Amino acid sequence: MINHVWGLIHHPDKEWRAINEEHESVSHMYFHHVLWMAAIPVVSTFIGTTQFGWTFGGDEAIKVSLMDGLGLGVLFYALILVAVAMVGSLIHWMARNHSSRPPRQECIVFAGYIATPMFLSGIFAIYPIIWLCLLACVIGVAYTGYLLYRGTPSFLGISHKQGFILSSTTLGIGVLVLEALLAAVVLLWSLGSEHSIVWKFF
Repeated sequence: MINHVWGLIHHPDKEWRAINEEHESVSHMYFHHVLWMAAIPVVSTFIGTTQFGWTFGGDEAIKVSLMDGLGLGVLFYALILVAVAMVGSLIHWMARNHSSRPPRQECIVFAGYIATPMFLSGIFAIYPIIWLCLLACVIGVAYTGYLLYRGTPSFLGISHKQGFILSSTTLGIGVLVLEALLAAVVLLWSLGSEHSIVWKFF
């Protein structure tokens, strides 16, 4: 797992070739990569929101209780795992017109590795200052897009032009999924606080 993480950050082209040659199963990829990497933003957010609290540039920090944080963390973790499978299925569907389209399971594996920078950026949630977390998220999205652009042509066996078009569409939809996930996360983690915007509607 660590070798792939370092390789995707340091030399993505070489690492994509190595990943393609492995023909890894979805279960193996989840157990050896996604389950561990997805824990980074979840554990970081749990520590940040229960021990330090969200800060929005002011002096007051908004915390959640340990039990609320634990329950919401499990739900957050499940959402991440589902999101990886959804993006992989999206890649598989969008590649339907290409004769060399890989099976769905390989597309999900591909999506799991593409998300690596996003997982790593979650470490900044351990001290959840909103602008810092947003900056880390933007950097994570940018490098995720880079991995997608570099990996798609070789993964699907298509030209760089075709890969660029498919990657751009996938990234656009993926960002929408990410925004929905982030919105859900903010609402979920704020539920444990009396300052949650959700409670204003009740």
